[in-house]
Amino acid sequence: MKHIPRKRFGQHFLTDLGVIDAIVRAIDPRPGQAMVEIGPGLAALTQPLVERLGKLAVIELDRDLAARLRSHGQLSVMQADVLQVDFSELAQSLGAAKIRVVGNLPYNISTPILFHLLGFVASIQDQHFMLQKEVIDRMVARPTTSDYGRLSVMLQWRYAMENVLFVPPASFDPPPRVDSAVVRMVPLAQPAAVDPALLSELVQVAFSQRRKLLRHTLGKWLEQKNFAGDFNVQRRAEEVPVAEFVALTAAVGGPPHAE
Repeated sequence: MKHIPRKRFGQHFLTDLGVIDAIVRAIDPRPGQAMVEIGPGLAALTQPLVERLGKLAVIELDRDLAARLRSHGQLSVMQADVLQVDFSELAQSLGAAKIRVVGNLPYNISTPILFHLLGFVASIQDQHFMLQKEVIDRMVARPTTSDYGRLSVMLQWRYAMENVLFVPPASFDPPPRVDSAVVRMVPLAQPAAVDPALLSELVQVAFSQRRKLLRHTLGKWLEQKNFAGDFNVQRRAEEVPVAEFVALTAAVGGPPHAE
């Protein structure tokens, strides 16, 4: 029985065999590696992955699709909302110190998923995700560009990232109204140690009025924090490199909370 894509789940199923092959080659799965796929759907990417891995854990929200996937002998299926999944516990259940995470993420909740995974980065070896190209442009954006913002800073603080593949709408059924791409995210071996919640708050304040100079936003926030250090607020948020945001967070907050 043909599965009808469900709009509420943001379902767009990958069908282009050439694109699927290119994604698998970019991921480069090896036998025995502990890998988790988010949103396997109709298993277009799942099948070539599990053929190379031997076994694969998948997280699927759609109950009907999860039931289909359970008939596959090499899959461990978790029918769940990915935003409720503890990836550290999942890694332990798979007997792995670190897991590889892949998926064609639902575009309507892709950013919340990325921020959710940020909390489990210590348990992750790497991530490969199909996303809206516009989102990936923001993730990898450099300072002084219009795409550079909160998402850029928060993710670049913890990951080295690159856009590895362009994917046109015609590669999906039904075709989305946007271009897609695949991003590779590798956790940095030695990221700057800061309180993630404080960094998030600081960056959110900084970009809250991105066209204004920081003295109108971040400057006032720093005054409330009784910050007496040196930071140039006569700039716009998009002019401040990631390393400066991180260093400022460390100066404001002192030693980070233990994770």
